[in-house]
Amino acid sequence: MNIHVIRMPDLGEGIAEVELVAWRVKPGDTVAEDDLLADVMTDKATVEIPSPVAGRVLALGGEVGQMMAVGTELIRIELQGEVDAPAAVPVAATVQAPAKTSASMVAAPPAPAPVSRRAGPQSAPGRPVASPAVRARAWELGVDLANVQASGTAGRIVHADLDAYLSRSAARRVLTASESPRDAQRTDATHAVKIIGLRRKIAQKMQESKRRIPHYTYVEEVDVTELEALRIRLNAKWGAERGHLTPLPFLIRAIVLAVAEFPQANARFDDEAGVLTRYDAVHMGIATQTDAGLLVPVLRDAQAHDLWACAAQVVRLSEAARSGKAVRDELSGSTITITSLGRLGGIMSTPVINHPEVAIVGVNRIALRPAIRDGAVVARQLMNLSSSFDHRVVDGAQAAAFVQCLRDRLEHPATLFVA
Repeated sequence: MNIHVIRMPDLGEGIAEVELVAWRVKPGDTVAEDDLLADVMTDKATVEIPSPVAGRVLALGGEVGQMMAVGTELIRIELQGEVDAPAAVPVAATVQAPAKTSASMVAAPPAPAPVSRRAGPQSAPGRPVASPAVRARAWELGVDLANVQASGTAGRIVHADLDAYLSRSAARRVLTASESPRDAQRTDATHAVKIIGLRRKIAQKMQESKRRIPHYTYVEEVDVTELEALRIRLNAKWGAERGHLTPLPFLIRAIVLAVAEFPQANARFDDEAGVLTRYDAVHMGIATQTDAGLLVPVLRDAQAHDLWACAAQVVRLSEAARSGKAVRDELSGSTITITSLGRLGGIMSTPVINHPEVAIVGVNRIALRPAIRDGAVVARQLMNLSSSFDHRVVDGAQAAAFVQCLRDRLEHPATLFVA
């Protein structure tokens, strides 16, 4: 019997360790060459590890959520048939505990060629399409994703689909004779959900931002009645030809103009070196909710885009983030971030700054509300801006003046086109 040991491959870019986010196999499974064994995550890119051999899985080298160093043992496979494999390890070989060892120090068999993915699922024909987080949860619950009906983009199975499947499964259970309806409704069940992969990275990022940055949040009401009227007219005249405009491109334009007056808001602060770097260019982070969690694709050089180009780029970047097609350069390098919950935006919020930036502009929903104009109560389209600042480098008065500048530009939309 020949045993083949597969070790964590070197994924390049100086990566020393990765997080194991999902197993595709379990001990006892039979795998063919190129079958997927595991998903690992490095930064925001998910990588699938295929098998270079065919055989039976003997042992797994780690648990989901574990950080694994390059070169450590990932999985053991018993080869099929009498195969002469120079990379095989004798059965009597001792399985050593994983050690943090660089790839250059490990005498390992040839590593499988990883298949890189960008924060989203890609599946072979016939395989259910789902993110590593969904696959990991389904594995823990013992659910075969082939039985789950997908509702996500491009036939992707999302967490809500898994919830719906579990609900239907529970509803199909028949009460036994010893159960009464009252007993059937009682449950003490709990569900421990391990925070792994992108969800864990988001948690770490948020914790780091709140720990390191003394946040100061300023909320201001903005009358966008004239802005909305202009947007509707522009969409009616040029929407079919140039694309649909949402309020977001107008707000981005207002931020571009405001940071020219308040450059301290368009900056990144290295608190370890004690250096604040201000930027002439505006690289706008667009906080985007995806099935895998919150991502921030970056609209580079926002100051160089007109309204329609800005709108098109926002749509492209958001779709790339949600579908997992955003590349690394599109997910880093922002100098100021805008976040919006759209129609769920509520009255106000306290957005968390995207460290190491120093400012984030939060957009709340637009609503028709009463307002006093010239002594009369009138109906106006009103919206709150909830913006947070790093109080170490942006004083309260500066933050308020910056938001007031945004308000003035938005309430008088003609000024958006005057530098």
